[in-house]
Amino acid sequence: MGFPEAADAAASLVRTAVADGVVPGAVLLAGRGAEGPVAAHAFGRTDSGPDARPVTVDTVFDLASLTKVVATMPAVLRLVEQGGLSLDRPVAHWLPRFSGGGHERVTVRQLLTHSSGLSAHRHFWTLPVSSADRLAAVLAEPLETAPGTEVRYSDLGFIVLGELVAAVAAQPLDRAVDALVLEPLGLTSTRYLPPADWRGRTAATEAPPGRPPKVGVVHDENAEALGGVAGHAGLFGTAPDLARCLRTGWLAEQGPLLAPALRAEALRNQTAGLGGVRGLGWTLRGDRWDHMSEAWPETGAGHTGFTGTSLALDPVGGLWAVLLTNAVHFGRDRRAVALRRTVHAALATAR
Repeated sequence: MGFPEAADAAASLVRTAVADGVVPGAVLLAGRGAEGPVAAHAFGRTDSGPDARPVTVDTVFDLASLTKVVATMPAVLRLVEQGGLSLDRPVAHWLPRFSGGGHERVTVRQLLTHSSGLSAHRHFWTLPVSSADRLAAVLAEPLETAPGTEVRYSDLGFIVLGELVAAVAAQPLDRAVDALVLEPLGLTSTRYLPPADWRGRTAATEAPPGRPPKVGVVHDENAEALGGVAGHAGLFGTAPDLARCLRTGWLAEQGPLLAPALRAEALRNQTAGLGGVRGLGWTLRGDRWDHMSEAWPETGAGHTGFTGTSLALDPVGGLWAVLLTNAVHFGRDRRAVALRRTVHAALATAR
């Protein structure tokens, strides 16, 4: 099957999911390589209320954990290339607040590969303290396993990485990400703390108890409690920007962010024998969180976001896909999981 036919088949799956009420709205962009045509499709509405607007290709979505691979990880790797960081030195060398209880043995690489020993998640947002105190609690969180012995997907690890970027760049994380990642890539519709004039084209996420759905306010409670800017979540953006990120940042022969050798290192399996298949930030084929389907090339990499977002690419064959939904608007039952797999399987039939 040619790529246009495969893309049409994938789009039909998304259209049906919207029509069947699986997700309120969705945008699918897909292509092959850094150049060439892009298949672009948008379906549904921004929320389920009476004032909902049609989803367009330029609708803004809460990217959730895509923040990890669109903002935090590339910011860390830019600092590595610039000589400000080293992957295999302890994080505490640059972030002394992250020390004690074994933290002083955790390296930058281990945080990027989710093998630091930190727990997956904690409800820091419930603590009746300031954002600064919540952050201090994250940095003091005890390790659950010895560093470098087990893959355990950890939001906490990427919160620490966000603080590391801010410390080394000597500026707040959102400004550091702007300078290190978003501006070099030309991503003009991706940012933390979206401005008020984006609200009219932003997809709604979940409604907190007794309140209207969140629109332009980060869905992740810990990220919101940390002021909306964090290493694990908080970024908002559009599908065209994310397509540019994949094509220009990861598939172009010479991209504006990373040298080919470091880019290849990020996409290499770093965690053999540790119970996961992880690159630097990226989820690789065969990991327990692999959303790309059995049909997707074995050299593929990707990531998902809890709100219903996902990225996938194959650095060898060049196939890539951006699927943005606001599935969490209908609840937290992970209803986008099956849709992602069928969409990527359809795209992978392209020859």
